[in-house]
Amino acid sequence: MKLEFQPQAEKILEKLHKAGFKAFFVGGAPRDLLLGKTPKDWDIATSAKPEEIQKLFSKHFYDNRFGTVTVLPSKVEVTTFRKESKYTDKRHPDDVTFTDSLEEDLKRRDFTVNALATDGNEIVGDQSDLEKRLIKAVGEPDKRFQEDALRLIRAIRFAVQLDFEIEEKTEESILKNHKLLEFVAKERIKDEFVKIINSDSPQKGVEWLKKLKLLQFVAPELESGVGVSQNKHHTFEVFEHSVKSLEAAKDHKFGLSVRLAALFHDIGKPKTKEGEGKDSTFHNHDIVGARITRKIMERLRFDRETSKK
Repeated sequence: MKLEFQPQAEKILEKLHKAGFKAFFVGGAPRDLLLGKTPKDWDIATSAKPEEIQKLFSKHFYDNRFGTVTVLPSKVEVTTFRKESKYTDKRHPDDVTFTDSLEEDLKRRDFTVNALATDGNEIVGDQSDLEKRLIKAVGEPDKRFQEDALRLIRAIRFAVQLDFEIEEKTEESILKNHKLLEFVAKERIKDEFVKIINSDSPQKGVEWLKKLKLLQFVAPELESGVGVSQNKHHTFEVFEHSVKSLEAAKDHKFGLSVRLAALFHDIGKPKTKEGEGKDSTFHNHDIVGARITRKIMERLRFDRETSKK
């Protein structure tokens, strides 16, 4: 199939080729193109070293130790092929070593659907998981998640965004390593959570977070609704009702604030429940729920406007 590249990004790729360097679109761009989607980001991996990239593109931004030069005004990120050492902080490599091998560069990536590259002539990387619609860790799942704990929640995010399943061993490894997510900054967790909530399958994402024990690092208060029955006005327990409310907000194509409100609207019920059966009550659960929700929004570093809304 012929892949259509974004013109500005293609010019950058061609300039690197003409200068004698290997250069490939990597990650999300080839994945999305193969899925028939329009890529949002155009990242390039190349054999050119950072100083060589800077000489080729006079307008650029370079201020990191990972070999990434941002070419302006397109903001295409051009990164030297690299290998990485251990990740002491569970997020960033302690050391980066440049290499001339694209294959070595692809081995360090998170999931097989993102370990793809194309220079316009060929696709490099295993496309089988893309065809199977699976999110699968590259190489050993435990190693990938221990390198970068954010990948634990990113696996769910990619699954719901692409409407894929999570490969069995990868899912088992997420459950096994779930506690590593506590090493990740709340802002980064929030970013992934927002993408899950804004996806076409947010309810599935929240259920995965619960199943794989990651919800405790996002909004543990939601889990208190598991198994809490309601009164004669409701069919489902509190947690299931909340997830179905989120699904309804998605079906109506509401934005982030309404989706979050739908998910959290009964979060105060477990603390206010009195009695059992069809006549149980939840007096002031809206007030208690608002207080709980405010704490969640603050903990995840949401902006004030979104929190207030």
